[in-house]
Amino acid sequence: MARILLADDDGTVRELFQRVLASSGHEVRIAQDGQEALGHADTGGPFDILVTDVHMPGIDGIALAKALSAKQPGLKILLMSGFPEQLQRGKSELTGRVETLTKPCSIEDIRAKIAALTV
Repeated sequence: MARILLADDDGTVRELFQRVLASSGHEVRIAQDGQEALGHADTGGPFDILVTDVHMPGIDGIALAKALSAKQPGLKILLMSGFPEQLQRGKSELTGRVETLTKPCSIEDIRAKIAALTV
């Protein structure tokens, strides 16, 4: 299973995603913002997948993905947002394996996107 770094400033979303991913057998490390996620990557990396909200205070999800991808080439990324234009921006600015997920989403959507990144 995958080592996943999950960054989202919404505690309810973090908790839901952590439960769904852990119940699927993944090892999940959570962060409440981009800065905390960078710290986890420095002390607890490497990770297989970054799951991040695009809109967060401080370092947004796209900047976080760029920073972590530079440190860890081959990192797979799942961007989440309730705003499709933010997801489009992320897809255009990032390279490598990038999936997007529009919030709100179902548990099946979460599992399917992670499964697509683990093949």
